Amino acid sequence: MMQPPPSSSQCSTAHDLTSTALTCVILVGLVISYLPQLIRIVRNGTSEGFSPWYLLLGATSSASAMLNILVVQWPIFQCCRVVSAGTCFESLLGFVQVFMQWFLFSGILILYLLYFPAHLKFQRILPLSGTPPHQYGALDHSTEASSRDETVEEHVHGTTRPVIAHIRTTPEWRLAVTVGVIVMLHVALLFLLSLTLLTSLPITKPPHPLLRRLATFLGLSGTLLAIAQYAPQIYKTYHAKLVGALSLGTMGIQCPGSVVFILALAGREGVDWTSWLPYAVTAAMQGGLLAICLVWRERQKKLGIDDFGNKLDEEETENDPLVR
Repeated sequence: MMQPPPSSSQCSTAHDLTSTALTCVILVGLVISYLPQLIRIVRNGTSEGFSPWYLLLGATSSASAMLNILVVQWPIFQCCRVVSAGTCFESLLGFVQVFMQWFLFSGILILYLLYFPAHLKFQRILPLSGTPPHQYGALDHSTEASSRDETVEEHVHGTTRPVIAHIRTTPEWRLAVTVGVIVMLHVALLFLLSLTLLTSLPITKPPHPLLRRLATFLGLSGTLLAIAQYAPQIYKTYHAKLVGALSLGTMGIQCPGSVVFILALAGREGVDWTSWLPYAVTAAMQGGLLAICLVWRERQKKLGIDDFGNKLDEEETENDPLVR
């Protein structure tokens, strides 16, 4: 049921040009900070080096933080029904800020799936030498949809014979697809839950206890997911001793930019500690990942290899930038 619009006296019409200008700068900075990572994946034609768990936890964490802002600033959304379009836009810049962060990170997840390395997507399974084709590879129904057959030539004792090989998707690719599905379900279910409560409960000050609990849950879950987000990526990058598809340019911009992001968000109406805490934790964890990548980039230069472990010629190694 549609809630009645608030009265004009309940809605702030004050203008804060400094806060508005700062948020607009942050929005431009967000786009600029993510562009190196997005371009890097497309230019290299591969998303190798990303941990699917990093992307899963990052996408769900940013979605939870975004929905937290939606809940705590819902009265401001309602005020847009009685104030001017300019005032509405200015008052919702805090939500636009966190929405843009979620949107751009989700773009990395989409490119991760689109540019998933082909050599890691499929595996060929051959029968043991001497095994009759009809006795090999009885796949259960759960794997038939992700497999196909092809005929290859097998060389045995100087003779060649055709052998039926099974082409199946790898566990890594199936995990990547599962991550994408989970992220979509997470966003859809939490958005529907939030919207249902927001439209069915009265708008009060302080907020209804259920809305307060929902906002706290979204903020704290976003924080815990942010903590867990960087653990698998830090582990993967540390043990791989390679930068992979990670962009040092993106992280180099985002780490100091996160401080400005948090300060601008914390000053917004209705925002509390549950709203900015996930971003503070993310900034700290990302700083640790950036430090590891800088160490490995220097190591790669000394070994004469690129970010994926491939040998570089001498001229390219000498001219290779440290951050890109």
